[in-house]
Amino acid sequence: MLTVRETSSRNVFVLDGVWDFKVDDQNSGINDRWFTGPLPDSQTMAVPASFNDVVTCTEARDHVGYLWYQREARVPRGLGEDRLVLRFGSATHSAIVWVNDTEVTRHEGGYLPFEVDITDVAGSEGETFRLTVCVDNRLSWETIPPGYVKKDSTGRERQFYYHDFYNYAGIHRSVKLYTRPADHVENVTVVTEIEGTTGIVNYEVVVAGGADVSVRLLDASGQQVAEASGAKGRLSVPNAHFWAPGDGYLYTLEIHAGEDVYPQTVGIRTVEVRGTELLINGKPFYFRGYGRHEDNIVRGKAHDNVMMIHDFELMKWQGANSFRTSHYPYAEEVMDYADREGFVVIDETSAVGLNVGIGGGIATAEDKLKTFSPETCNERTQAAHRREIEKLIARDKNHPCVVIWSIANEPESFTEESRGYFAPLAEAARKADPTRPVGYVNVMLATPDNEKITDLFDVIMLNRYNGWYVQTGNLADAEAALRTEIDGWLKNYPGKPIIFTEYGPDTMNGNADLYRSPWSQEYQIDMLAMFHKVFDSYPEVIGEQMWNFADFSTVPGIMRVGGNKKGMFTRDRNPKPAAYAVRERWLRMREELGF
Repeated sequence: MLTVRETSSRNVFVLDGVWDFKVDDQNSGINDRWFTGPLPDSQTMAVPASFNDVVTCTEARDHVGYLWYQREARVPRGLGEDRLVLRFGSATHSAIVWVNDTEVTRHEGGYLPFEVDITDVAGSEGETFRLTVCVDNRLSWETIPPGYVKKDSTGRERQFYYHDFYNYAGIHRSVKLYTRPADHVENVTVVTEIEGTTGIVNYEVVVAGGADVSVRLLDASGQQVAEASGAKGRLSVPNAHFWAPGDGYLYTLEIHAGEDVYPQTVGIRTVEVRGTELLINGKPFYFRGYGRHEDNIVRGKAHDNVMMIHDFELMKWQGANSFRTSHYPYAEEVMDYADREGFVVIDETSAVGLNVGIGGGIATAEDKLKTFSPETCNERTQAAHRREIEKLIARDKNHPCVVIWSIANEPESFTEESRGYFAPLAEAARKADPTRPVGYVNVMLATPDNEKITDLFDVIMLNRYNGWYVQTGNLADAEAALRTEIDGWLKNYPGKPIIFTEYGPDTMNGNADLYRSPWSQEYQIDMLAMFHKVFDSYPEVIGEQMWNFADFSTVPGIMRVGGNKKGMFTRDRNPKPAAYAVRERWLRMREELGF
């Protein structure tokens, strides 16, 4: 799906702002037809935002079910024969949309965009229409991520899930109206190659309608460097400026289809796994960075350009060069910004919590369920998972920043059922994009000796907490266990690179301890240093992405004091002492290895 761009043939109208809002306490609003008029007894709500931390009522914050949004919008003048499209950056976790009294679309999946042509139902030019959205925050065994709803002793419904971050919900990204000609660019795929100093841009355009296609490739200054006719072609750029880590140079492929003009940014670069190295433009790359979350005070998971730029500045300050979109696709604006800033991204689906047998999140131990079974994660779950993989790749395939697709985080991967579940999904990812490596992130209980799916993937990505969840406080034993495990991976899966995608302890900022005990600032410094010493011993380890960039919200729990505290920065982005220690390491590595 193409990102919305304003061009000479397309106008964009942003519908963000203050909307009417109502929590559907009885989940009866659809039957009561709330979409046919103003929302009854509504309050106001910012869009984009998670509703949870904006409302002040505790019961409303943890409401399970429907959330209603509504506002008036206007059909733009001068529409003529153009089409009017309504687009949502995301709605977590599913949505039904009405224009006036007409249902126009339904969408499942909380972290990817969806759009619908509303030309024929919105009204005449200049007229207003009522836009109503019903968001459902419930997770089931057939959603990605999975979960289930269960009533407590008071009869109130509660949402249970297996992922370790708060189930924020709402309209989290921008809502836009945009116009486009009836004959228009519907999709474009760009694949780049390098031949010496020459850049090659292979393109394929899909057009709705019968318009002829021509393209121009412009450099960053707007000068044309290549052109071609036809919906499919190959452009050659002598002495090209390649996109590279730390050098986010972007060309623009300007596509003309009849009256429509669409600009697709292009970063000319290559990526491949060769032996135990990941190569960008033929050069080995070492990942320095973090897993991150779309998580901010009050805003929840809402996209915020101010916080985005600030977070990137903090990452650059510390010497990071990469991050993982843990554990779901991030806003398109983040991917665009990573392109231009030269950050390298491991792009992950929302398949987190496929680990019922392991536990986690706020699932109850009394349920004692299997991860993969007809009653839990089943064929319908797998179909939803495949859809999320394909839609993520369709959205982000043209971003040069993306170098690995991660199709799941910490799933159960040590049973025969897990292999049957994941083998078709790994194949689907490769079919959707044969140009990038594919991986998944391995949970601690999946060892080199019991793991069943590592051979399906190009890289080994490990989340490991030696010294925290195991060997707690004993870094000597933790180091020995970590080295033994790495040796096992190298023995059982030779020729695959290893990236550590999570490691680190919870740390209460300000908790200084002479004895450097767990939870202290000093222990975070020591534990990270132990991991780094181990990484430096193995050339097959090609990356370190500690957990987490910043503290983030979770459900309450005896292991979560006001959320997850593993951040290098606090939730309000103040550095912990470990941030300075790691900064010294990463800046030194940047000096030695480049960005």
